[in-house]
Amino acid sequence: MSFILSLLMTCWVTWINLGWSESFITHWSKAFVLAWPAAALIAFICGPEVQKLTQKITSNK
Repeated sequence: MSFILSLLMTCWVTWINLGWSESFITHWSKAFVLAWPAAALIAFICGPEVQKLTQKITSNK
């Protein structure tokens, strides 16, 4: 999940900032390499609490 989200978000933000330029792929890949570890760490830390919240919201009590 963190891989796909980082991939798509860095693509989107890089495109917004630079448009389709010759250096797009270079800038996008640098942004992705920086974003993916951060996203993975955040998902690892926040994941259990998000799952608990999801369970509360979707439970049929």
